[in-house]
Amino acid sequence: MQALRVQELSPDLSGVHLVELPEPSRAPGEVLVRVKAASLNFPDLLMTKGEYQFKPEPPFTSGLEMAGEVIEADPGSGFTPGDKVIGGNKTGAFAEVISLPERGLSPLPPGLTFAQGAAMGAAYQTAYTGLVELGGLEAGQWVLVHGSSGGVGLAACDLAKALGARVIAATGVEAKRAAIEAAVEPDAVITAKGRFREQVADLTNGKLCDIVFDPVGGDVFDESTRCVSFAGKLIVVGFTSGRIAEIATNIPLIKGFSVVGLRAGEYARRFPERGQAINEAIAKLASAGRITPTIDRTLPLSHWREGFDAMARRELVGKVVLEM
Repeated sequence: MQALRVQELSPDLSGVHLVELPEPSRAPGEVLVRVKAASLNFPDLLMTKGEYQFKPEPPFTSGLEMAGEVIEADPGSGFTPGDKVIGGNKTGAFAEVISLPERGLSPLPPGLTFAQGAAMGAAYQTAYTGLVELGGLEAGQWVLVHGSSGGVGLAACDLAKALGARVIAATGVEAKRAAIEAAVEPDAVITAKGRFREQVADLTNGKLCDIVFDPVGGDVFDESTRCVSFAGKLIVVGFTSGRIAEIATNIPLIKGFSVVGLRAGEYARRFPERGQAINEAIAKLASAGRITPTIDRTLPLSHWREGFDAMARRELVGKVVLEM
């Protein structure tokens, strides 16, 4: 089979190669899946450089999530050959065949293509865990979503709108505003550069935001501390800006807000029943057509470098999906 392997860590993808490997064998408790589509996530790029918190030892097959058809599974597992599934693990999705634990799989929601299913998992799990599980999102609340042109940011905007929130989508790239508006129809789109608090205050009539969802960090996090309402929550999703921000504890104390760290995958591993409930809630919303992942482009696996390069250059509005 073909698989995208990180043969060695490198700053420029020079250690990443498409290679031929034997198909994996299935261990008890695992499901063998023929991959139809797999989506690219920012951690996939970081792992090629050894810059993600999870640091697999090379060589390893890249890819967090995929969609495909079951080849083989244990009797009584709930999966049978031919079942359409979505899921993944920390690595291994950018291959024609993958074997992974049963708990890492869910049925493909009805009405979704393989490409849409591959683009849904990690982004919407992150958004749901942050906004609903940790953020306590309620209809009518104001939500500020940073990095709103990325897969996770768009998922957060899409999910918050579906659940009745009022959404301010923030991007660092002015040219992406129209595409974000078309993709998720937020209540407003702003360019998050410099002092953007006044824009947020004007849009919310001075209330500011009940939840700020921040995958960017750095200067955006610093200014976001001025955009959270009293008793609100600032959800720390990541730091794609490259700078890990710091905060003086008197700021959340005086302003009465919480800073909440989000690791959706780890949350689901530590609380598997909650993780299952999250997946079921997302699938229900998707099947009803209330949420739909945004795909920037679909590429054959052989064109993987185009997708990685576009992500590194911050060109995307939505997800890159690689088809096998």
